[in-house]
Formats: sequence, structure tokens, C-alpha cells
Amino acid sequence: MENFEIDSEMLLDFVLTYAPNVLKAIAVLVIGLWAVKLISSGIKRVFNKSNVDPSLQGFLRGLISMILKVMVYITALGMLGIEMTSFIAILGAAGLAVGLALQGSLSNFAGGVLILFFKPFKVGDFIERGSESGTVEKIDILHTILNTPQNQTVVVPNGQLANSPVINYSNKETRQARFSVGISYGSDIKKAREAILRVLNSDERLLKEPAPVVLLTELADSSLNLSARAWTKNSDYWPFFWENLEKIKEELDKEGIEIPFPQRDVHLYKVD
Repeated sequence: MENFEIDSEMLLDFVLTYAPNVLKAIAVLVIGLWAVKLISSGIKRVFNKSNVDPSLQGFLRGLISMILKVMVYITALGMLGIEMTSFIAILGAAGLAVGLALQGSLSNFAGGVLILFFKPFKVGDFIERGSESGTVEKIDILHTILNTPQNQTVVVPNGQLANSPVINYSNKETRQARFSVGISYGSDIKKAREAILRVLNSDERLLKEPAPVVLLTELADSSLNLSARAWTKNSDYWPFFWENLEKIKEELDKEGIEIPFPQRDVHLYKVD
């Protein structure tokens, strides 16, 4: 009976000592998390009014909410009398270890932040990086997803996109089409130039300014290499290019202008 009374007294002392701190910690958690939710909603409204990129909106809201929640939890633990200096030191050491283990992911994370902030390309753009090219379907915080002309999905780490040259074919309204044509050394360059320009000028998708040009670019081993350059709208580029490439071949055939293939002269000498 005496032991029970002692235990009851100890329990009562424990409750009286720590109950206020526990209640304070609970209050901090409830009010703090409620405030974080309100702040997150307010940030969303601000982003919607300022036309911030949707991908960047989600990332920034999530990051801010995470930081605020960590602050709320640390404050609540402090209310319970837990020594926060050691706790923060442990968190810092753990963060350093995780950072070293995830260097590649952190590089992709940083690349994603740069892409979302500076917007070298956006969803719907056709881009090329090295051997990969395609239409941007989605920009995540770690990866960018491309859909190739062959309807293949390519996942490219953002770290690579942020640290290497990327060609964006969609950020301009117009684009120059280049047609490389080789003609034989016996062909009339002027006649070939007129035939090519005739084909290009007959296409309604051609932009008159800058005017199309046909240049002699190389005296090659087996041919005179011409480069025809014409401007069209970005949206018309591929139909314009493929259709006129075929028409140029037909027009040169009609004019009797030969498109040669590589050939070599072999001389045989009789040795006595």
C-alpha cells in the first residue's frame, strides 16, 4: 500500500512537472501545422496571380512547407525540454552523409531548380541535347521527360541538361531550312541555282524575308556541293523541308542536272 502511494505521488509529480510542457508542445504542433497550411494556401494564390510555372509552383510550395514543418517540430520538441543543440548537430551530420551519398541526385535537383527558374525550355518545346532529342512532355525536379519523333520516352537527368548545351527549336517563330545538293562538275551552277530557287519560291510556306539563297559551299571529290537556305515558320518546318527536298530532286532531273555519286578512276599499268 505504501509503494502504491509512493508511485502515485511520483506519477502526480511527473504529470505536474511535464504536463504543461506537453500541452504547450501539442498546442505548438496544432497551431503551427495549421499556420503552415494557411501559408501554403496563400503562396499558391500568389503564384497563381503571378503566372509562375506550375512545375515551379509545386516545388517551391513543397520546399517552403517542409522547412516550416521542420521548424514547428523542432519548436515542439524544445517545449518538451529536449536539448536541441545535440539534435540539430545529429541532423546536420546525417544531412552531410546523405548529401555525399546522393551527389548525383543533388546535382539533378540543382539542375531542375535552374531549369524551372531560368526556363531555357518549357513543356511542349522540341529540344536537342547530344544524341537525345524530342518534345518536352514533363519537367520534374530531378528529370525531364522527352517524347521522340519515334514516340519513344526518354528520361534525361536535369543535371545533364543544366550543364551542357541544349538546342531549343521551339523558342523562335521562324526557322531556316537547309538543303544540301551535290551536282556534277559538268553541270551548270547557275541553271541548278535557278531550278532550286524556282521550287522554293513556289511554296506558299516560304517566308519572303529573308530571301532564299543557293550557295556553292564546297568543291568536293565527286561533286559541286550547293546549300539552299530558306526561311519558314517553325510550325511548317518539317513538311516544308521534306516536300521541297523531293521537289528539288525532281526539278533537277527535269533540267537534266546530274546528281553524282562518289566514284574513283582506277588505272592499271602493265609491268614487264
